[in-house]
Amino acid sequence: MFRLNMPLSRNATCLLLLSFVCLSWRMCHGGNILIVPLEGSHWVNMDVMIEALHSRGHSVDVVRTNKSWYIQDDSPHFNTITVPVTEAFNNDFINEILKKIFAIEREGSSVLSFASLQAEMFAAMFNMHRIMCKMATGMFKDKDLMNSLKESKYDLVLTDPAWGAGILLAHALKLPLVYNVRWITSGEGHRAIAPSPLSYVPLTGSGLSDKMTFIQRVKNFLFSLIWQAQDAFFIRPQYQAVCDKFFDPEVRYNDLLQGADLWLMRVDFVFEFPRPTMPNVVYIGGFQCKPATPLPEHLEEFVQSSGEHGVIIMSLGTFVSELPADMTDKIAATFAKLPQKVIWRHKGERPATLGNNTLLVDWMPQNDLLGHPKIKLFVAHGGTNGVQEAIYHSVPVVGIPVFFDQYDNLLRLKERGAARILTLATVDKDNNFQDAIQEVLNEPSYRLNMQRLSRLHRDQPMKPLDTALFWIEFVMRHKGAAHLRTESYRLPWYSYHSVDVLLSFLATVAAIALLPLVFVSFACRKKSLKRKTSKK
Repeated sequence: MFRLNMPLSRNATCLLLLSFVCLSWRMCHGGNILIVPLEGSHWVNMDVMIEALHSRGHSVDVVRTNKSWYIQDDSPHFNTITVPVTEAFNNDFINEILKKIFAIEREGSSVLSFASLQAEMFAAMFNMHRIMCKMATGMFKDKDLMNSLKESKYDLVLTDPAWGAGILLAHALKLPLVYNVRWITSGEGHRAIAPSPLSYVPLTGSGLSDKMTFIQRVKNFLFSLIWQAQDAFFIRPQYQAVCDKFFDPEVRYNDLLQGADLWLMRVDFVFEFPRPTMPNVVYIGGFQCKPATPLPEHLEEFVQSSGEHGVIIMSLGTFVSELPADMTDKIAATFAKLPQKVIWRHKGERPATLGNNTLLVDWMPQNDLLGHPKIKLFVAHGGTNGVQEAIYHSVPVVGIPVFFDQYDNLLRLKERGAARILTLATVDKDNNFQDAIQEVLNEPSYRLNMQRLSRLHRDQPMKPLDTALFWIEFVMRHKGAAHLRTESYRLPWYSYHSVDVLLSFLATVAAIALLPLVFVSFACRKKSLKRKTSKK
């Protein structure tokens, strides 16, 4: 017994010493971090990381615009650096896009509606990145701002690379770069640095899983071409123009994007389909999730009033506050028929068909509600944050995706038997919405599958947020993480795919194969000349 206990005691002592050393390092060497975030739901999870960094003794400065939608300038956890702009990504910008998407999606599935949707998304992406490039240009032209940033002696830049301003700023300041990432300016993050075979890695927007038929692989290939075309013609040239204006001629935006020290990827392989990865990719899916805290009194009373039937919650995320009026009325009428109570985040006009069992709210403590034992179902749009919170708290989902990655996120739950998906074209037709709700509520497999996913997600040696904090501090301690970064992004495409090696090999084989023919031809020709000479 004594021999068995000794290693455990030593391990415990080592862990305590390690914790003490890390705590001492943070107290004496708190880092100085510059953060360039996104707006909307992307800011919600970045704010969680900022608060955790602040709690560990780090100083955090956040770059925001004077027209910021979500990022306030009075937080106790960070200081703000406000950049004046004339345009910004805000509620007005996104609402115009949503109105067009609702109109297109409700027309149903057709080649014309698909083309219209792609054109609308191309235009939205172009304008969004145009605004970001204008912001970056304004920052680089402001000599006082840039000098102030340089004098602050930051340890690293932490940014969400779905916008490229943070990437450009890190290069200008010559600082290590860490991503809080799911998406980059050209699509899903993995595709920029990791092998992504189209045979089993589905493209965002394709609506495909990792099990594809031949026709589906053709579809995946076509979506790959669409994403490449969007990046090559609409997005990358805008950022490259900023590089050409402010950096050395050899600087390429794509190299800056791929050259980050660390990619903190906001997924895990409980949620995401298995795929190849890279050493500098660290998975922190669900890092914003946490145990539920008590609800506000009025919500707790409403939830408890549901009795044995429980509660359904509905939220379509930070970008979508309301649906078209006729769709809203039909959804409200469906809720009114259910024995469950409903809490619905809705900012539009009160639906005429709203039942007494439904509570409309401007905002809800989503994580705390999902963690409440009386919550039976989550009606969601399929954003990454909401999907991961549903997994964490074992709540099955009925999904109503609106745009971008939302259908693909919900598809990952559906493939694992934890969700039903309805499109905007079908949600208000017949009894589709009610049937989907009843199926997920009454079929035990949905909740059992979600409970299994939750157990897998939680079974980790470290919490995802702690993992993220460790690696951010790792980059600060070592002034980067170049040893984890492959050189693949520096290779031209023909070297990356070994096309030059293959062509050299084929040329060699062809030369070896043709050499005997050349020799025989030469011998025959020489013999023929001898015959002609002898005859003469």
